[in-house]
Amino acid sequence: MTVKEVIDGFREGAEENTERDAYANELFQEAVRIGMELNNQYHTPEELQEIMGRLTGKKIDDTFRLFPPFYTDFGKNITIGKDVFINSCCHFQDQGGIEIGDGTLIGHNVVLATINHDLNPKENRKNHYASIKIGNHVWIGSNATILPGVTIGDWAVVAAGAVVTQDVPAMAVVGGVPAKVLKVVKELSLTIPTEEREERYETAV
Repeated sequence: MTVKEVIDGFREGAEENTERDAYANELFQEAVRIGMELNNQYHTPEELQEIMGRLTGKKIDDTFRLFPPFYTDFGKNITIGKDVFINSCCHFQDQGGIEIGDGTLIGHNVVLATINHDLNPKENRKNHYASIKIGNHVWIGSNATILPGVTIGDWAVVAAGAVVTQDVPAMAVVGGVPAKVLKVVKELSLTIPTEEREERYETAV
């Protein structure tokens, strides 16, 4: 049994498999153990990168930064790009898959939730999984919640406290409950040099 087989088992329509479920439970408990290690004593930035590598099962880039505590109930379906910053008290529910693009900033207390439950009582709150994909250079403000199946485009901004239920276009600023597009930074060209683009982007928002 492999981690990939467990992740495949979260997909819609996957057949029941008791061996896979047992291994999934082992991985859940491993995430709890690593989370306790991560959150209950001081670690250098390099140590945090190593711990996150064990938690996700993937190499974490040297540019990654994290302010603990950080919480996840699985971990193995998180993919983190380069130069990503995650602020304290974030909760990633990642069984459905979470992809974070390069240069993304994630504020305090952000929730990324890839699981929903069936509303039909006959289904006994059956789990439904859908991935969250966050583009490059996205900024997610404190206390925002991103719900299952949402894709956020490059250079988008999610305002503090927003609840994002639908895809967010590139360059858009969204806010509210549920989140709506507040504006789009149309004049920003991705063909201009990176340094100038970042300066103009900060001015625009």
